Amino acid sequence: MEDTSQLVLNHHLPKLETICQASPLVRIFVPVAISNNLQTFSNLSLYLKLHIRSFNLSHWLIQDIQSPCIRQLYATSLAAVLVFIFTVYSLPIRYPSWLRALFNPFKTFLTVEDAEEFIAQAEQAGLPDGAKPTPTSEPEPAPSYGVLWRTIILTSFSLLESLAWLALGSYRAYTFSKTPTPEILPVHIALPFVTALTWLYASVKSFTRYPRPTPPYDLFTLFLVYFAAGSLDWAVLLYEKATTGWPWPPPMVLAAMAWHSITVLLLLIVVLGMPLGVESARVRRFKKDGGLVMEEDYTTLWGWITFSWVIDIIDRGTEKDLEEKDVPELSPSFQSKPLYQRFMEFQRSTLLRQMFWANVLDLTLDFVLTFISVIFSYSSPFFLKRILDTIESTPNNPSFHFRSRAYIYALLMFLASVGKAEADVQHLWFGRRASTRARSELMAHIYVKALRRKDFSGVVGKENETKDKQQKIEDDGKGANKAGADTGKIVQLMAADANRIANMFASAYFIYSAPMEIVIASVMLYQLLGWSAFAGFGVLVLASPLNHLLSKRGVTIGRGLSAARDKRMSVLNELIGGIRFIKFFAWEPQWIKRTLDARDYELKWLIKDRINSTLFSLLWALAPTFVSIVSFLVYVWLGNELSIATAFTAIALFNMLKMPLNIIPMFIVMLLQAGVSLDRISVFLQEEEVSDYVSTFKRPVLTNPPTSDDTKIGITGGASFMWNKAKRKASVPAITVTGEDEPTTTVTEEQFELRDVDVLFPVGKLTLVVGPTASGKSALLMALLGELTPLSLSGDSSSSVHLPKNPYQLEPSTGLHNCISYCAQSPWLEHATIRDNILFYSPYEEERYQEVIRACALQPDLDILEDGDETEIGARGVSLSGGQKARVALARAVYARTKHVILDDPLAAVDSHTARHLYENVLIGPLMKERTCILVTHHVDLVRPGAHYLVRMLDGRIDTKGSISDLEEQGVLDMIIEDSELERKPTEDGTKTPSDDAETVAEAVAEEKAAEAAPPAPDHTRLDTDATAVASQGPPSKRKARKLVKDEERAKGNVKWKIYRTYLDAAGWFTWIWLMIFVAGYQGIGIIEKLWIKVWGEHYHGNSTVFASSLYSAYGIDHSDTTSHDLMSSSALRGLLPDGKDNALLPGIPELPSAQEHPLFYVGVYAGIGVFAALVSMSNSIVQYWGSYTASKLLFKRLLDTVVGSPMRFFDTTPTGRILNRFSKDVETVDSSLSGSLRSTSSWVATFIASLLTVVVVLPQFFLPACLIAYSYYRLSYGYIITGRSLRRMESTTRSPIFAAFGDMLEGLVTVRAFAKEEKFVDTTHRKIDLTTKMWYSFWMTNRWLLLCFDTLGALSTLLATLFALSRLDAGLAGLTITSAMAYTMSVYWTCRMITQLEMDLNSVERVVEYLDLPQEPAAIIESNRVPAYWPSSESNQLIVVEDLVIRYSPELPAVLHDVSFQLKPKERVGLLGRTGSGKSTLAMALLRFVDPSSGKIIIDGIDISTIGLHDLRSRVTIIPQDAVLFSGTMRENLDPFNEHSDEECLDALERVHINGSTPASRRTSRAPSIHGKVRPDEAETASVATTKTGTTQYDDQKHAIGLESKVSAGGTNFSQGQRQLIAMARALLRRSSVIIMDEATSSIDFHTDALVQRTIREEFSNSLLITIAHRIRTIIDYDRLIVLDQGRIVEFDTPLNLIQREGGVFRGMCLKSGHFEELLATCSAKKLVG
Repeated sequence: MEDTSQLVLNHHLPKLETICQASPLVRIFVPVAISNNLQTFSNLSLYLKLHIRSFNLSHWLIQDIQSPCIRQLYATSLAAVLVFIFTVYSLPIRYPSWLRALFNPFKTFLTVEDAEEFIAQAEQAGLPDGAKPTPTSEPEPAPSYGVLWRTIILTSFSLLESLAWLALGSYRAYTFSKTPTPEILPVHIALPFVTALTWLYASVKSFTRYPRPTPPYDLFTLFLVYFAAGSLDWAVLLYEKATTGWPWPPPMVLAAMAWHSITVLLLLIVVLGMPLGVESARVRRFKKDGGLVMEEDYTTLWGWITFSWVIDIIDRGTEKDLEEKDVPELSPSFQSKPLYQRFMEFQRSTLLRQMFWANVLDLTLDFVLTFISVIFSYSSPFFLKRILDTIESTPNNPSFHFRSRAYIYALLMFLASVGKAEADVQHLWFGRRASTRARSELMAHIYVKALRRKDFSGVVGKENETKDKQQKIEDDGKGANKAGADTGKIVQLMAADANRIANMFASAYFIYSAPMEIVIASVMLYQLLGWSAFAGFGVLVLASPLNHLLSKRGVTIGRGLSAARDKRMSVLNELIGGIRFIKFFAWEPQWIKRTLDARDYELKWLIKDRINSTLFSLLWALAPTFVSIVSFLVYVWLGNELSIATAFTAIALFNMLKMPLNIIPMFIVMLLQAGVSLDRISVFLQEEEVSDYVSTFKRPVLTNPPTSDDTKIGITGGASFMWNKAKRKASVPAITVTGEDEPTTTVTEEQFELRDVDVLFPVGKLTLVVGPTASGKSALLMALLGELTPLSLSGDSSSSVHLPKNPYQLEPSTGLHNCISYCAQSPWLEHATIRDNILFYSPYEEERYQEVIRACALQPDLDILEDGDETEIGARGVSLSGGQKARVALARAVYARTKHVILDDPLAAVDSHTARHLYENVLIGPLMKERTCILVTHHVDLVRPGAHYLVRMLDGRIDTKGSISDLEEQGVLDMIIEDSELERKPTEDGTKTPSDDAETVAEAVAEEKAAEAAPPAPDHTRLDTDATAVASQGPPSKRKARKLVKDEERAKGNVKWKIYRTYLDAAGWFTWIWLMIFVAGYQGIGIIEKLWIKVWGEHYHGNSTVFASSLYSAYGIDHSDTTSHDLMSSSALRGLLPDGKDNALLPGIPELPSAQEHPLFYVGVYAGIGVFAALVSMSNSIVQYWGSYTASKLLFKRLLDTVVGSPMRFFDTTPTGRILNRFSKDVETVDSSLSGSLRSTSSWVATFIASLLTVVVVLPQFFLPACLIAYSYYRLSYGYIITGRSLRRMESTTRSPIFAAFGDMLEGLVTVRAFAKEEKFVDTTHRKIDLTTKMWYSFWMTNRWLLLCFDTLGALSTLLATLFALSRLDAGLAGLTITSAMAYTMSVYWTCRMITQLEMDLNSVERVVEYLDLPQEPAAIIESNRVPAYWPSSESNQLIVVEDLVIRYSPELPAVLHDVSFQLKPKERVGLLGRTGSGKSTLAMALLRFVDPSSGKIIIDGIDISTIGLHDLRSRVTIIPQDAVLFSGTMRENLDPFNEHSDEECLDALERVHINGSTPASRRTSRAPSIHGKVRPDEAETASVATTKTGTTQYDDQKHAIGLESKVSAGGTNFSQGQRQLIAMARALLRRSSVIIMDEATSSIDFHTDALVQRTIREEFSNSLLITIAHRIRTIIDYDRLIVLDQGRIVEFDTPLNLIQREGGVFRGMCLKSGHFEELLATCSAKKLVG
């Protein structure tokens, strides 16, 4: 080609042309530097214009690389620039503040070293008291031998390179000075010197950085530049030798080139072999103990580039099913605790900004690498077209010279594909890193916030029915942002919302890639069609209003769906928590209906979401088609000819637009959903928090010995308090699902207040807080603990409330910490062992521990337990009785080495003897020496001798306060004691012994024996073990204690066909038949589209079919699947197109018009095909969504029915969080992602089959390579699928404990805060988050490894196919071979990927199906054997007959009851007594068929209960348990959930149980008037009591009356324990059962309420057979008959008088042991006389 520059410059640039004659770039820029040689400026201008216009990429690629001068110039210039940048960066320059501020956010968020420092500091902070801290950093080990020899190699070889280049430059300079040559420019001499300087930098840098073993990334970059330049030199040399036959360079030159290449390669190998990081001493110790560590921080640079560090876990997963110990521990930089601490340092105005700036570096690198990936992805089709063009333009008998350019393009295409694979895996890793961090940060943030927020339990609302329908619809979307989130919502925030936000970080590259691809395609279209291309984009502008509408609607729907899910989870949480009570009353149908109503409401929102998504997808699926139509129309309308090249190239580019345009709506939906989740979490994080003095997170850490001011405890300044109230904006109401279409709006009201509180408690003394029921005693303690909201405080609240909570302040004289321990009225215990509950994260001290056990009268209880203090306590302490729970909680408060102990009426739960034992051994014993004790009690007379101070509460005020001696002098103390006795004497019996308290445990132990012991969990060392947790474990037990709650099981091996069939059956086979039809139809439309393109090409002048087909193959993509990122996914089908012009393609159709004359005809048909394809795709989506809806609805109902129908043993041994995890995360997966995975899998399988047929039928020569490729994919995917499946299963099972523990913590929030143990609970949660995160993260890393392997294998396969095709020289065959190979490899890849994803999603179905096979209780209703309406009748002669009853919990276990026989008459009152383990509870439960007899039978009113349904039985027999449970709603809904009674009957039942009982005598004789004299009208219907999770009460019976419309919070926590018991009795009265079983209420309720309970029993149940499981002898001493059990047999059965008079009798022995024998005997005798 003629050089146009010579026409302008003529002879003025002979030197330049001699040196760099082949380089367009140098011909452009070098003349500017030597412009003094040019004649005129116009010549320069013309020169630049001509050469810029003539410059193109392919010309540069061929010509520039052929010039050694240019290659050296480029390499040296780039290396010099890099060295300059590295040098400046390493200099200690103080940059301007604005520049530092600009780059500061781009620093690494959390380095491994920083994370290690965080962990070391945390371990020191968590050491046991008195332990000596270890240094935070350990000395680094001496440099290894490997570090030394690497340094020597890098330094010496770099220095040798520098000397060699210096010698070359000197030689050139010397030669030029001796014999000047006009062809040699100064730059030619300077290049070797510049190169020598760069190598000198490498040598110096290698030497000075010793002994650092990590890779020098600056040198690695420099070596890569020289390696690329050297490889290019060899490639050009070989190319010139092969194509032109140029001779080899002189041997000296070849030797120098070889030396240089070998040196650079050696240095690269050395750097690639360097580890990324150095293991710390802590990590080395952990690995030495057998632990596994994630190697990504310590792998070599080569291992990181190839992701080979993942292979170890894949190998382990291939060999066996992975266990938790087989998965490496997370990198310190990914562990939750250091992440959260670092995250909180990035405080910003909003949560979104905080998360963005915390991850800005990862997002930036993700953006850069995504840009590189997009460039590489467009390079592959670019080079493919060049290959086809080159082959088509070659002569018939070409030489190798003509084919060589195609080989170069093939190699470049391979390199571009490999580069894209590496860029993809790296940018996806950065995105996943941000995602992993965000997930852990948010979960930890939510948990910590829950510990800091105010406790809103017991807050109820009032309906507001004035809102119109439109406002309610808007509220559906906003309801998710309400304040005062309940447990169900908080679990959803952690389980779903945090995960959704985290996934947005992993998918953030969609934001970059889609616009980039659109821009690139638009530029190409503009070059092709001019401004007409942008006319087509006007369609997008016109569609923007519809897009905005759908987006806005999507936000509203997303919020409504989230709110509905929250409500559904709240209902489920309440259902699972109260399942025992629900089964007692046979209320399962009502609760199932209530849950299904909430589920139906959720599904309505889900349908709206699916409709919106379908419309969104249709809009963007049609967009590319209409864009192309409008562009073509405008192009033709402007008078242009739509030629074949223009038409097909434009169609190819428009097809390329389909991918990003289809990604956009998907990403917008994801973004909107994430935005909703972010708003929900933000609102929760903004909820009110407790005061600074309450939370240890906010208090400063004090380590100095406490002063008198530090130990001061009390409230001063006349402060007033009210119960916490959730603050809401008026526009953000709460949503309550009532089973109807619309939610109701609620507001919150509070009533009780403490006023004018001013008291300081004496330090180191015992203070009594007394007063009548509901006077504010517990509220005073709550105010002191900061759990009430202050109303009027002078100044800051901390200046008026003195609460010493400084756990690091140690009093030297006593060894006590200046902080609080607390025992609540209703004890809260963790799901842990008895020992762990007593220790409560304190270090184990054997002597102190045993002393506490004896003082709290726990030794007798532990003696009868098989596992002693290692006995596991279930959720909510279900395996302990009420008295035992109280004493364990008391032992916890006493054991802690705290200066101040706050006890809320612990003596009420025990008898008088135990109370005296606790008083003597605890309250005034050595354990409380010099400790402040604030005791709420009614036992004033008992504890008065040891008390120093007394506070009497009345109506929310301090009525009296003073020292005991002062009050005695004033005569006030006697009056207080008299009032207390009036409260106490009516019910005190003093017959309860410590062993009596263990009865519930004995029954639990008996049930324990029925279950097989769970296998021991694998014992392996954790990297992040808390030092305190280790110290708290105490001495090891002699044997492994049995586990009450078994470890969660997980499936192993492949997903079974049963799982697939279950889901397919649930969705309906008809649905899947239609789905297959649409999938096949879509593939057929793809074939028709290709055929039409062929027909279009044939109707231009001349045969351009091959060119058109090849061009389309080069650029076209299939739009059947929007998840693929590949541009060749459907090209294999193009091989089915014939080569000739045979019109038999369209038989019977007239000859079509010329495409040149009537282009719009072909455009219109093509558009019609595209529209039809979009409609088929939409139909496919609709069918798939419908199948998913049907399946999820049916599976949820089956899951709910199965779980509710499970026996109580399942709920006792399964944590609530584990069950809720099935209903939350797994159900959401079934609702959403599973259906998409099935659809994508079926689509890709169809594409794979089509591609395989193409390879086999059209190109049989490639069949063998295709088989090898398929086998390679199989080997790679096999390990990934097995490992990924195990990891996902473990991720699911390790996620459940987080939510279970979270729910437990929320119930005991006040206790946790009082003990200042927030940090301990947070640390435990951090470990649990790390456990599930390492499963989640490991899975995604194996996925990234698979992506890199598959992409690299695909690139290699395409290269082989290209080389195979080039040997045949036929353009059509070559294009077909290449595109078929690309399509085949990609179809195999995506088929493997989607099958894997399907298995991952089916894991959720697997977990649901696991619960579908749970053991079930007998049938609820047996239609063939229904009971009469009057059954059981109180007119029967023998109402209950038990004959030879034998009960076993399992066939292989010994009997619990042996040959028990008795008969009970109607209207009798029968007491059931017995020692621990005698079988009382078993017998009572057998009457309700909670356990069926092994032999014998139970007959009630003539019907064997084993022959009737459970619902018929339990709905006719009423049980009143110890701890009554209420459910959210109204009082009427709790009394009569089935609406079987009138309002009058319900109100009458409430009145008969004295729910609004008379004013206690103590209140009538009070010297101070009550401030609550009147009732406000707006409060008349509101509950009069609010109780926190710890049992504190806000109650004023003079102010509020409980009615049918009174609101009941979840669990009834806005009522006192006594009131809940009375309400349970009202239920029994309302049911009018002839048989009532009552598990006697413990004495933990107040005495006045207990008196009401006993009076109600005697007055209202006179017409029923009453069977009472007795814990107090006085309670049943006046009953008609007593049954005494011992070792499962009836040993006595007679009247109380006969039994108490029987010498040597068991019952007589109980009475004698009680110490009140004479009183009991008198009562029996009086009963006899009355009878």
